[in-house]
Amino acid sequence: MAKKEEYIRKPEWLKIKLNTNENYTDLKKLMREKNLHTVCEEAKCPNIHECWAVRRTATFMILGSVCTRACRFCAVKTGLPNELDLAEPERVADSVALMNLKHAVITMVARDDLKDGGAKVLAETIRAIRRKSPFTTVEVLPSDLGGVYENLKMVMDAKPDILNHNIETVRELTPRVRARAKYERSLQFLKWAKEMQPEIPTKSSLMIGLGETKEQIIETMDDLRANDVDIMTIGQYLQPTKKHLKVQKYYHPDEFNELRDIALSKGFSHCEAGPLVRSSYHADEQVNAAAKQRQAQA
Repeated sequence: MAKKEEYIRKPEWLKIKLNTNENYTDLKKLMREKNLHTVCEEAKCPNIHECWAVRRTATFMILGSVCTRACRFCAVKTGLPNELDLAEPERVADSVALMNLKHAVITMVARDDLKDGGAKVLAETIRAIRRKSPFTTVEVLPSDLGGVYENLKMVMDAKPDILNHNIETVRELTPRVRARAKYERSLQFLKWAKEMQPEIPTKSSLMIGLGETKEQIIETMDDLRANDVDIMTIGQYLQPTKKHLKVQKYYHPDEFNELRDIALSKGFSHCEAGPLVRSSYHADEQVNAAAKQRQAQA
């Protein structure tokens, strides 16, 4: 008889407080009315109740809800995506204006079926938000867009306030964790973004608990800094379903505090690190300076 797989018990500090107040229900209703998707829902983010109910922020996921990649950590559906919805940028911008957001995060599914990887729709979404909410700062979290320079340039020419692209895991674990993505290609992507628009902060996220060592985490920090990445987030990997990779270790909050201090000592301008930290966690707080700068220029 096969031995049953053992799962590490989730520690106390990972318990999530549910909050389905009026903000939460209003935001959920708005997303359905506008036929929009959020990574908060699709990726089963543990912070959805804090962000929706308390902070009233959300991360919009454009280009549909079906991804062409099947990363072994991600809960977003995989398959053949629907046709492009060219009206989506305007609907996202309408929602941002209706919610009166100070900061909007726009992420996307990987669209390897498209020559531009979805770059044009992402760029149009940035521009639509600029037209309808000129004082809202915009953070984008694209896929690697196939690693094509021209695709990234299309996005950077639209001038987001932050370019966020996730390295996700350490170099050694990348082939097992990420589908089609490459560690070096992600670093190159971040380097290109900074070269194209030096004044725009770049950001990347690392999830830990997949079997990496502390030395590998620190090496990843060094690799990101070597490519001029400004902001880093570090969070605990949580297994979304039994089909996904198992958690190898739950890091204690004190370990996250230590990693944050190490990251800051290496020159990152900001680092969010904690068990429930995700790419866009408290993203609004990370661009206060950018928001003030935009208002001063208006």
